[in-house]
Amino acid sequence: MALLFTLVVAFLALNIPVFISLIAPSAIVLFANSSINTTIVLQRMFAGVNKFSLLAIPFFIFAANVMNRGGLAKRMLNFAQTIVGHLPGGLAHTVVITCMFLGAVSGSAPATVVAVCSIMLPEMVENGYGKLFSVGLIMAASSVAVVIPPSIGMIVYGTVTNVSIGKLFMAGFIPGLIYSLVFILYSFFYAKKHNIPVKVRAKGSQVFAAFKDAIWALGIPILIIVGVYGGVFTPIESAGIVAVYAIIISVFVYKDLKIREIYNVAYASAVGTAQIMIILASASVFAWVLTRYRVPDALTSFITSLAGNKITFLLFINILLLIAGMFLDAGSIQTIMSPLLLPIALSYGIDPVHLGIIMVVNGAIGMFTPPFGLNLFVAAGITKIALKDLMKSTLPWILLSCFALLLITYIPALSLCLVSGVK
Repeated sequence: MALLFTLVVAFLALNIPVFISLIAPSAIVLFANSSINTTIVLQRMFAGVNKFSLLAIPFFIFAANVMNRGGLAKRMLNFAQTIVGHLPGGLAHTVVITCMFLGAVSGSAPATVVAVCSIMLPEMVENGYGKLFSVGLIMAASSVAVVIPPSIGMIVYGTVTNVSIGKLFMAGFIPGLIYSLVFILYSFFYAKKHNIPVKVRAKGSQVFAAFKDAIWALGIPILIIVGVYGGVFTPIESAGIVAVYAIIISVFVYKDLKIREIYNVAYASAVGTAQIMIILASASVFAWVLTRYRVPDALTSFITSLAGNKITFLLFINILLLIAGMFLDAGSIQTIMSPLLLPIALSYGIDPVHLGIIMVVNGAIGMFTPPFGLNLFVAAGITKIALKDLMKSTLPWILLSCFALLLITYIPALSLCLVSGVK
């Protein structure tokens, strides 16, 4: 195990891709044991992604790409701006609310960064917001896509732990709102302090026109909520329904997406899906190696000896997950850590759905936490800002996110009040 963890840390420090940093050390440790058939690596990789519930991931990624190309994202943003654009920090509020809408469709933080950054960054800079403040907000607010259902992290957690994905979806709404609200409040006071001018309040007719233009796009999160909560379809089925709905609206209603362009959207979605799946497959091998060498048992004993009560245990796992988020993506963390932490959490009387939300929020923070937060690299590619400058811009947003995390962690009702009756 010392060799395993040393190699993983060394590979990550050398900026080797995450999936190689997980699978190569695992393979080396297994191959060093001559009693283990080397084909187990391929078998565990296949087993890690050979799960029905993971079918939702390519559909949600495809839906997100259709939205970006089909004009749905822009219409959501325009509607949000007519509602809050006149308030102090109105453009910042627009970014956060738009990220919530997009997150309620795609479950993909990087896709949200691409959609919002390309539209809102120039306008925010032009209206007096600092460029680093604006990019930091977009990177942080986009991570709410990991918390607001449907969430790829929730799908992975539910798949690994056999916890109801439908319950996880419903449990994510209020934590997602709280996570977003702290960004809105900070933006309000930032705009006040720096005397950033506000926009003219939109007239009622303008708000109605923007709502009318965006109503088909806004129908997607409503479709998911009503369909899943009402038992019309499962969370997995909702992914396919949303993808088809997004195509119909983009091609035949808004007409911003041509039928011939769907191939390119599908190709980009396949690449994005492959990137997630290879990481999940590699994380599955890593998790299996940990289990074989009884790391869960050792970790249970270690945590139990340190955490004398539930409060301390929750603080401990948050610190552990925040550190893991600095180096690993949310899917890998869910695959590796969920089977290790769930038995301990159950022994402290922690609801598995609540634990899932805690892990998902930690994964969201990890999306923009240096040095390997994925949103950082996506934003760097779009804005051409130096990575070290982007890392500096994330500090206030990380602190705000951690404050929201503490609220979500120590007030379980925020996560559990909507899950009763959901299968």
